[in-house]
Amino acid sequence: MMTKDKKGKIIADSKINDSDTGSPEVQIAILTGRISELTEHLQTHPKDHSSRRGLLKMVGTRSSLLKYIRNKDVDRYRQIISKLGLRK
Repeated sequence: MMTKDKKGKIIADSKINDSDTGSPEVQIAILTGRISELTEHLQTHPKDHSSRRGLLKMVGTRSSLLKYIRNKDVDRYRQIISKLGLRK
């Protein structure tokens, strides 16, 4: 589970302006952090199917947000991808 401090740090690293907490960039960064934590959890608990379902839903949500940004502004999309290290 993501702690409040860790989530705050992710928001601070990803925000566009001072009061930004809901932009697609911030949402993608938070989802990426949660996805990595759940991936580690599922490596040690492979039969936890409810967590696996939640993970797949988060991956789908992140994918939708990335598609939205890619359609709006390709440069922003490339910047997010490189910053979070999502594509190789």
